[in-house]
Amino acid sequence: MFTTTSADGTTIAYDRSGSGAPIVFVSGAFNDRHTLAPVAAELASSHTVVCYDRRGRGDSGDTAPYAVDREIEDLDAVLTAVGGSAAVFGFSSGANLALLAASRGVVVSSLVMYEAPFALTTDDRRPADLPSRLASLITAGRRADAVTTFQLEGIGLPPEMVAGIRQSPFFPQLEAIAPTVVYDATLTAPPYDQPTPEMRAVQVPVLVLTGEETWPVLRRTAEALPSLLPDARYLTVPGGADHTISPPHTAAVVREFLT
Repeated sequence: MFTTTSADGTTIAYDRSGSGAPIVFVSGAFNDRHTLAPVAAELASSHTVVCYDRRGRGDSGDTAPYAVDREIEDLDAVLTAVGGSAAVFGFSSGANLALLAASRGVVVSSLVMYEAPFALTTDDRRPADLPSRLASLITAGRRADAVTTFQLEGIGLPPEMVAGIRQSPFFPQLEAIAPTVVYDATLTAPPYDQPTPEMRAVQVPVLVLTGEETWPVLRRTAEALPSLLPDARYLTVPGGADHTISPPHTAAVVREFLT
């Protein structure tokens, strides 16, 4: 494990392995730096792969108050630590963050967006007050309710599935990271729930991916995104059911894209 320091003094932890042109992996909700490690490992033979803990997760710090700008600075700090510029692989809300960072001048050489949860239609939009309600639940010590509220309203999981997750043995792990659902909700709430004009102007090459068995809303979004960006294309990756990633298949298309 390595660490770097973000602009506000927050320690950001990351793992680094492999050799070659760097790829930085940005994870999504309820994820830490280990989530994308299997994909990174598949690419380590041809690239330097870097997986970091977003603030509030794993071994990274979490300086208050939260702001989307701080997360952009965190990614910039990681890119600086690995040479100043890199390809970025963003998963779920991490893809939203990566595109936003590129639109703010962070030096992203190319971008892979895996199942970015933009809301491109009115039916897909999340409640605008979701981040504030989640923050209130966290302040009140109701971490379990914050987790389930985000799963229901932020992700759109069926109530019966959410009830089952709440009874599962891994639910305490979700409670432990519950404060960060406010961050993911903020990144996927207005104005960031759709590509902003600045995002739509990002000139770097973009590869938009989904698993072949993902949720229909994520596929619809991914199919539409390339028409909103200057240099983007969409591919379906074998496997990847229910918003998950098939590491070998995903690594293969990413390697081809980057070469």
